Amino acid sequence: MPEVDTRYKQWTVAEVDDRAVDTLSHELGISPLVASVLLSRGISDPLQASAYLNPSLQDLHSPSLLPDFDPAVGEILGAKESGKRVFVHGDYDADGVTSAALFTRFLRRLGCDVVPHVPHRTREGYGIHLDAVKMAAEAGCKLFLTCDCGISAHEQVAAANSAGMRVVVTDHHEVGETLPPAAAVVNPHRRDSQYPFKHLSGVGVVFKLCQGITQELKIDESRFFRAYLDLAALGTIADVMPLIDENRIIASHGLTSIKHSKKPGLRSLLRVCELDDPSRKITARNVGFQIAPRINAAGRMADSRLALDLLLEDDPEKADVIAELLDETNRQRRVEQAHAYDEAVELVEQTHSPSDRAIVVSREGWHPGLIGIVAGKLAEQYYRPTFVVTIDENGHARGSARSIPGFNLGAAIDAARPHLSSGGGHEQAAGFSLEASKLEGFALAMKSYANSVLTDDDLVPRIEIDAIIDPSEASNPRVVEELAALAPFGQGNPEPTFGCLGLTTSNIAPTSNPAHVRLSLIDTSGTPHKAMAFGIGEGLSALGNGAKIDIVFRPDENVFRGKAEFRWLIDDYRPSGN
Repeated sequence: MPEVDTRYKQWTVAEVDDRAVDTLSHELGISPLVASVLLSRGISDPLQASAYLNPSLQDLHSPSLLPDFDPAVGEILGAKESGKRVFVHGDYDADGVTSAALFTRFLRRLGCDVVPHVPHRTREGYGIHLDAVKMAAEAGCKLFLTCDCGISAHEQVAAANSAGMRVVVTDHHEVGETLPPAAAVVNPHRRDSQYPFKHLSGVGVVFKLCQGITQELKIDESRFFRAYLDLAALGTIADVMPLIDENRIIASHGLTSIKHSKKPGLRSLLRVCELDDPSRKITARNVGFQIAPRINAAGRMADSRLALDLLLEDDPEKADVIAELLDETNRQRRVEQAHAYDEAVELVEQTHSPSDRAIVVSREGWHPGLIGIVAGKLAEQYYRPTFVVTIDENGHARGSARSIPGFNLGAAIDAARPHLSSGGGHEQAAGFSLEASKLEGFALAMKSYANSVLTDDDLVPRIEIDAIIDPSEASNPRVVEELAALAPFGQGNPEPTFGCLGLTTSNIAPTSNPAHVRLSLIDTSGTPHKAMAFGIGEGLSALGNGAKIDIVFRPDENVFRGKAEFRWLIDDYRPSGN
């Protein structure tokens, strides 16, 4: 199965009215470049644009609009008043760990007796294991709270009810045909939900519920935000949720809270990530590529309890020890991940046809904590929804899936229920388990489902361009500062990309890795522009100096050893005239 040639993606350029650009630029006092990006993303109203550029905590939606808000608050405050022990069940990824940490810290501050738990990926698997219900009952818990899980845990919720516990489910995953038999199910994806924003992360749902409790108890809300925005932003960004609406507000304010967090665990994480320089700004990219992987490494390679302990630890010295362990675990993860990825690519090349609109690969012995990353890399390389499955010595299989635009994994998992023991997820990511004997049927079902949902057009990689601009519009560091007003960048709010046409290549200089090159691009006025291309350098080198190309790029200011260098980062290119 040939690898997708990412050099020739389909470019989609947003259509923007020049008069609308001038109007928005004038009314808000922003550059035409920023105005054009706002318009390309459907933001044309000046008030809406102002709110986008200035995310305010006052614009968060009312927590009382969450489904089952009142019964959930009643159960939690009832347990607090009666002194009943509370069991908090999270999940083993960064969203689930931050959810459990936020819930636990908040409830303990209210005076609740809390027993926090996050599952062991290997021993318990995805979601809520019946052993966790037993553990909660044996610990004398009377209220069972879930976060980032539970929406499909009908049997487990029923078991908790039978054990004499009240259950409140908080989750953000897709909802099935029926709700679990809990006293309250707080999930903005419920069909009867009136909540204005459906794309909260698991920790986002917890954050909003706890904000509502803060309001009910008439506690100073600013104290609540100072205490918990760091965890809410960390989980939201780590779970690759769209950074729009409430998520944008949480991430924007939460990134500042992470930088200034007083939590010893977060301070230690920043140190091992080399992000503790007081002058350094913490970005969503730092969270996604440096902080979150170390939290996730615990659940992937060892025990997610380690990450939860770090976020709950109040002793700086103990936090340092845990952070170092997580850092070493993450290094081990990278080595094993590379090996598993190479094996998965070999399987794809051997077993899959280009006509397959989904990829399903399986092998015995892959670490269950790594298959999600491998699935993501395969989905990016082959541009198809990808299901990666590992099989243990007992014939049990666990899988993880990553998708492309246009293919909803939550719906795909629902369609595959007859083959699965369990599973759940959202549009772009899902997890599941099944017996190895059902793997063949599952693979056929997923490929058939993909064939019915996806077209050949859907399998062409696309790159969205905010505007085609003149090179002079992005020729100095000021443009980087202007575009920073649109941050934080991530899913749903990508870093702005621009197109420039008819440039001439010059001074192409491969780095030690030939896939990465430095070069100059000469515009039609003869002005050179420094540029860097990561991952596509060999193709540029093959074109050679003097070639006429069109590019998609992002203005960037790289700071190395205290020296700043303005450059263009090339995301894609093609010969001019194509």
